[in-house]
Amino acid sequence: MLDRAAAARQALACTAAFVVEVYGLELRVAEVPVAAIRAAGFDIRVARFAASRDLNYAMFSGGGLAWAETRMKAGEFSIPPGPLGCRPDLSGLSCRFEAMPARRGVMLSIIVQAADLNPAAPEATAYRALIENIIRLVEDSPDMARPVPEGGPPLVWPPSGFDLEARAGQAPGTSLRLRRLKLLAQTALSFLVLRLRISVGRFNPRRYLNQLVANSDYRKYDDGLRMTIDCGREFADTIEAQPVAAAAEGIVVYGLHRQRAALMTCLTPSVYRSDHIHFLDGAAGGYSAAAASMKGKTGRAIANPSAE
Repeated sequence: MLDRAAAARQALACTAAFVVEVYGLELRVAEVPVAAIRAAGFDIRVARFAASRDLNYAMFSGGGLAWAETRMKAGEFSIPPGPLGCRPDLSGLSCRFEAMPARRGVMLSIIVQAADLNPAAPEATAYRALIENIIRLVEDSPDMARPVPEGGPPLVWPPSGFDLEARAGQAPGTSLRLRRLKLLAQTALSFLVLRLRISVGRFNPRRYLNQLVANSDYRKYDDGLRMTIDCGREFADTIEAQPVAAAAEGIVVYGLHRQRAALMTCLTPSVYRSDHIHFLDGAAGGYSAAAASMKGKTGRAIANPSAE
């Protein structure tokens, strides 16, 4: 266990160093003991959610994850960036698909979180009922779809995320130009295979794309519901009305952001495995915009950013 903790700490430190050096951004990372979380009155409860028959991923409740994030942003439990040239293992991480336009009218990013994260709070029952109701509305509505269309997202070559992937995969001290040339060849091959549905050895592109659709994380729970859905404008209004009413009663804080498309980032350690995972977010702010609209808004409605 100690070896795994050390490995995780090193990976976080290297990721922070990599983000600063390559992208010029500050990434805060921290190592928060579960004992500290429980001493603060929260917990870390973990469940596995089966997104498809091939993939399951973790969801968290108990308030501990959100508490830990707040303390990290306050500068506590921080892990300093690793040394210059330190690189995390980003094998299989790519962004080779294009933005997916909303087919129903709106790509809606939703965050709904309990106003009081303590699982023993008096409003906990009402909060759970609200989350269940939102999920039920989404699952039962004919005016809602996953952001990823059948057959997978649009493809172009070279992909718009080409430079980001090239920089992410560049080893320290090597030529970025050579890395780009190598990636151009790789992405050209994958573009032709996926676009023309050409089977190569054991790789079946139709099966892979079907798995990609099923393995997308359009719905998750990390001490709060997070969803990105493709829906009609009236249905988006119906969904928004749920947290608006609950916020007025002090049960939740929430943020919603409407945009015209969604983006996908892929983690595919091996194209021969079926458990590859695909992370979804809105293409014009997404969860970041929704989260920004939550700050300091406890217990009252939050204005939506424009869909235009």
